[in-house]
Order: sequence, then structure tokens, then C-alpha cells
Amino acid sequence: MFGLRELFFLVISAFIILPIVVFLRELGYVIAAGILGATNIRITLGSGPRLFKSGVLDVRRHYHIYSWFSYDTLKRTGKFAYVFLYISPIMINVLLGITINALLYYDVLQSYERFWHQFIFYIFYFVLFDILPMKMVYGRPNNGMAIYQMLRYGKRVDTNKEPFLPSTTDIEKRYLKDMEALERDKKALENNGNSPNPKND
Repeated sequence: MFGLRELFFLVISAFIILPIVVFLRELGYVIAAGILGATNIRITLGSGPRLFKSGVLDVRRHYHIYSWFSYDTLKRTGKFAYVFLYISPIMINVLLGITINALLYYDVLQSYERFWHQFIFYIFYFVLFDILPMKMVYGRPNNGMAIYQMLRYGKRVDTNKEPFLPSTTDIEKRYLKDMEALERDKKALENNGNSPNPKND
């Protein structure tokens, strides 16, 4: 039966465990990108207006599940460099999941056992949907498909011409443009609401 205890764990999962797992997944990209000599590395957590930006971290106002990693250029390129980049979020989650599972098995993490079981569940949930080759929105590949395409064809063969992740500079330009449009729309709505005969949509 779904009761208050289950509701409590659902809230914990949605607002504590999932954001941590998402952040750790993106951290895998950061580590690999650092090894490959990437420039302008960024982890963007959430969407919409920016709450704050510090170092490589860009935190947005709306829910964390829509998060991504970006960079501008790589010093080391080539098929295996890109495979390493795409597999990095999978590997960090697998290593973390195995480590936590081992600590639970040897009774090192006796406290909050249910929390850790939920944590492992979401880690391997992300691993499963990252590693199985599949096409996603607009025909873009997930990491598993990108790895497969890089190994088989030496490039990504989806609608994106670049064989890598989005550019931080391009994302920042798009973000600033979107925020300007949002501000214009907000002012237009305010002016429309203050006029004697507001237009109906």
C-alpha cells in the first residue's frame, strides 16, 4: 500500500537522490573532458532562468532532470577520444553503484539502507538508458548509440553534424537570447494588462 512513508521516500528520491545522480552523471563528462583537454567546460542543471553560475556549474530555476554537459573544444580528438567522452557518465555511475552495493553488502552503510537502495536503483536506471543504443528526441542518439556509431562509422550519423556534445558558447548565446525574449514577453504582458482594453489571446 502507498502510504505516507512511501510518499516521503518518493519526495526524497525526486528532490535529493535524482539531482545527486544526475550531477554525478554529468561529472563523469567533466572528468573525461578534463583528461581530453576540453575548454569552457560546463554542467548545466535544470532549465529556464539562471539561479547562479559558479565555475563549471550553471544552476537553473526549473527541475534538475533536464541537465546537460557542454564544452567548446577538445585538445585530444579522434574516435576513441569521443568514445571515452560518451562512456564517461556510464562508467562513473557503474563504479559508484558497484562501490555503494559493496559497502552495503559488507555492512559499512548500515544507516539509511533504504536511501542507499533507492540511490543504487536510480544509478542503474540511468546506466540502462545510457548504455542501450537507441535514438531519442529528434533522432539524436543516446550515449550507447553514439558509442556504437563512433566505433562502427568513426562518427555520429544522426542529424547533428558534429561528432560531439554541444558548445558551451553557443548554449550561453542561446540562453541570453531566450532570456531577452522572455523579458520582452513579460513586459508586453504587463503593458497589455495595464491598458484599458487588453487584447485577448
